[in-house]
Amino acid sequence: MEGARVERPLLAVGAYVVEDMLGAFIPGTIIHRAPRSEGLLSGLSFAAKDLFDVAGAITGCGNPDWAATHERANADAWAVDALLSAGATLLGKTVTDEISLGLLGINRFYGTPLNPRAPDRVPGGSSSGSAAAVAGGLVDVALGTDSGGSVRIPASFCGLYGLRPTHGRISTEGMMTQAPSFDTVGYFTDNATTFGGVGAVLIEEQIVDGLPDEIIVASDCLALADEPVRHALLPVLDRLRCIVRCSEIRLADSELTEWSRHQRVLQKSEFRATFRDWIDRVNPRFSAEVAGAFADDGRMSESDIAVAKEFRAGAAQRLDRLLDGRRMLCLPTSPILPIGRDARLSEMRTAVHRIVDLTCIAGLTGCPQVTLPVAAVGVVPVGLSLIGWRGGDAALIGAACAIARDLSIGVLQERP
Repeated sequence: MEGARVERPLLAVGAYVVEDMLGAFIPGTIIHRAPRSEGLLSGLSFAAKDLFDVAGAITGCGNPDWAATHERANADAWAVDALLSAGATLLGKTVTDEISLGLLGINRFYGTPLNPRAPDRVPGGSSSGSAAAVAGGLVDVALGTDSGGSVRIPASFCGLYGLRPTHGRISTEGMMTQAPSFDTVGYFTDNATTFGGVGAVLIEEQIVDGLPDEIIVASDCLALADEPVRHALLPVLDRLRCIVRCSEIRLADSELTEWSRHQRVLQKSEFRATFRDWIDRVNPRFSAEVAGAFADDGRMSESDIAVAKEFRAGAAQRLDRLLDGRRMLCLPTSPILPIGRDARLSEMRTAVHRIVDLTCIAGLTGCPQVTLPVAAVGVVPVGLSLIGWRGGDAALIGAACAIARDLSIGVLQERP
């Protein structure tokens, strides 16, 4: 069973005080922080995933034992400071999957945030609270982190715009990392205008709407998606072909599952190194799915890690040649629809493995990826992604904004 939520935090949103009925915010972490100055984001509110330092608050990483064994932060994380300095108001810290190890949005201690677009389904994780807060209209913008898909997947599941930047493009200073060679700062918005504005602040570069020379549809990525996902995206791809030159390619020489297998080896080896000493000292409480990630600690061989690193270098070179500073790769953000909130543990594990089959592409190569809220199956959102060339974050965000304009992509449905 999910952890009991004993309080519903109150949020000051504009002139109103509203109750967090979505379970998006960590109880006791509502922080109304005024902006440092006027700027591009003046008048907007934001939230930060509970992996970002906020001065005076504990960065709890979604686990009460982590929170109990760490001190309050002395300074704001770089990304938090950037938004405050651009005129945005910070409202609080949001729920994350436990120690950020998850892609579904489930937290047994603080509860699983509600997916406002599909309340009977998971919101996606690990930036689950941030996505729920934006999709439910509690804030305009929310910071998340993305190592294996933790911004891209909740953005897709909740019908939002989301960015995973080029690895290293946005400073992770003051952010709790789990797998440093994969960790990135990302964000969510529910409209293209705000998406472009926040991008300009975080990557410190002007965003100009514009389409790339060519968009390449990854046919093998599309084939991995379940039929309802493919069916929802095919009409969007047809419309996309009317506004920009499109081609099709099979991305992988063999199977994409080989890409995801190598990502799991590298990411798992890094997050074990991050948390091993703390686990040994504290013997913390973990849910079954998180504890299972550490159950076979020590069985991963150095040769497996070396092979995975070699594969990653080759995959990055392959994508660099393909995109060549002017093309973007198009694929489903997730191969599956969000699973039910009451899913069995075995279903959860299968879902995570299938999701990583697609999120591993940007993860392994370090390239930037945006997801756009382009379609739905009934009321359940379906996201479409573009992967840009390394360092081409401004062009990628500009392409997302241009596509949103040309295809008239709006919010998928009215807020609850």
